[in-house]
Amino acid sequence: MTNSAWGLMQSMSSGDKARSTPLPKGTARRVLGYARPFKGTIAAFLTLVAIGSMTVVAVPLLLQRLIDDGVTPQDRGVVITLALLVAAIAVVEAVTSLVQRWMSARIGEGLIHHLRTEVFAHVLRQPIAFFTRAQTGALVTRLNSDVIGAQQAFTTVLSSVVSNVISLVLILGAMFALSWQLTLASLLLVPFFVLPAKWMGRRLAGLSAEQMNLNADLGNQMTERFNVAGALLVKIFGQPAREIEQYDVRAARVRDIGVRIAVNRGFFFVMLTALASLATAMVYGVGGLMAVEGTLTVGTLLALAALLARLYGPLTAISNVHVDVLTALVSFARLFELLDMPSSIREAPDAQPLPEGEALSVELDDVHFTYPGADAISLRSLEGATTGDREQGGPVLQGVTLRAEPGQLIALVGPSGAGKSTITSLVTRFYDPTSGSVRIGGRDLREATIESVSSTVGMVTQEAHLFHDTIRANLAYAKPEATEEQMWQALRAAQIHALVAALPAGLDTVVGDRGHRLSGGEKQRFAIARLLLKSPAVLILDEATAHLDSESEVAVQRALDTALEGRTAIVIAHRLSTIRAADQILVVDGGRVVERGTHEQLLSARGMYAMLHATQFDGEADPVEVG
Repeated sequence: MTNSAWGLMQSMSSGDKARSTPLPKGTARRVLGYARPFKGTIAAFLTLVAIGSMTVVAVPLLLQRLIDDGVTPQDRGVVITLALLVAAIAVVEAVTSLVQRWMSARIGEGLIHHLRTEVFAHVLRQPIAFFTRAQTGALVTRLNSDVIGAQQAFTTVLSSVVSNVISLVLILGAMFALSWQLTLASLLLVPFFVLPAKWMGRRLAGLSAEQMNLNADLGNQMTERFNVAGALLVKIFGQPAREIEQYDVRAARVRDIGVRIAVNRGFFFVMLTALASLATAMVYGVGGLMAVEGTLTVGTLLALAALLARLYGPLTAISNVHVDVLTALVSFARLFELLDMPSSIREAPDAQPLPEGEALSVELDDVHFTYPGADAISLRSLEGATTGDREQGGPVLQGVTLRAEPGQLIALVGPSGAGKSTITSLVTRFYDPTSGSVRIGGRDLREATIESVSSTVGMVTQEAHLFHDTIRANLAYAKPEATEEQMWQALRAAQIHALVAALPAGLDTVVGDRGHRLSGGEKQRFAIARLLLKSPAVLILDEATAHLDSESEVAVQRALDTALEGRTAIVIAHRLSTIRAADQILVVDGGRVVERGTHEQLLSARGMYAMLHATQFDGEADPVEVG
């Protein structure tokens, strides 16, 4: 009885959420599609569940025969035979239960594996714009909690429905066959089990929702403070005591709500246990009188009492089975919402790989671009609080045309927000142009395979990201088949090999969360080494030396000079001194190329480039950042 009550309360606690969440049409039919690979296993699983349910009735009925046909007439043979039969049923029940668990695990874990892989692959195919809006925690929840919730539809819910329905039918049939009078009397107590359960379920739903919100607040505080950047901010501003106080207040609220939930659940358990005891007392009292009068045998009385103890669990479970089903379907619907979101960067059916070569041309032909609105690239349910910037913005690029010949270096300069980074994002195909075309080696990127674009174009950004792993693993991410000698060659070319060689663990040194064990210049040089190991034909450098000190900048610039040799490159310049030797410099302002030429030509033109140059070198002691 206690286990049944517990399961009932869990389903009721999630019931309000399930009822309030509208399910898209066709969800149930789509769910069945995931069952097809397991249909044979599911059929065998349900057969075993049905067999296990039959034992619920078999043992009490055998107990009746043992008392009435064996003990009362003192027939030893019947007693021994029926006792052995009960033992055999117990063995069968144990074996079927074990096989059920194995099959349930096969179905459930197989479904989890399939769903997780499908969702993970789909998320990775989303454009970079998707990740700029989605909360990482929300995505992780879809891959964990919702996948497990969906899995329960094929194991816990499915087996519960089948076993409880079969058990209920068999128990009621057996009870009516033994004594319809006592059976009807027992059913009069059913409302006293079901109605309190529904009332308590609604109460627990509210408390559980509050508990989840409070736990989410605790989780958010820990996530933001326990990463390197968050911990550093706490240390810088000297706020550990305040953080501890805030955490203590939130943890105390979680404690208080936990106590209230425990008290309510305890009250519910006591109430159901008391009702079950009253029902049993009624059966023994009325049935005992009937046995004294000779209208009921002792064996029948004991069998009825045993069956009654197994009746109310399936009754309460079935009365709330729709809640369990809806809860599982809600998890599926949340997964389908994510899986149904198309990627704005798609590979054409007839896509061809980009041409191979050490250097390839890069062209932008009359490119216009406007960043898409949030609804085209994201889901509201993954963004947390509803944001007010969901509408599509204005044009960012307006008729940009440029051409970098194989092996040339093109530099982009201009004020912040002019559109320089957007140009490089189109060359890497993080986005597709609204109109116009972007070509590498003469092929439009929308007609090229996504894999070939990724292998052809390499990029170093302002802040190099390293995984919380070893140097070896971070380098190998660019080229998994790279040998150790190739890694050392890349490190030497990136001016970072001496540092690695001096480390006690060498290539097997762990760089820490986001590479925070390394300085900014060291991380940039590791990023360049990783790029050199990849050896792309086209390089994009997005202000790769923007936030470095002079010494680090010199080391990184030397590494970049090595990386640029023989490759086509587009560089966003932060310091104009770094791009004097560029084959062509483009000045971008307001989404347009307003000037183009070599360093000397642009200085002679006395336009915006000359003004930016004068600001950095001739005018102010503290130059204005132009990148």
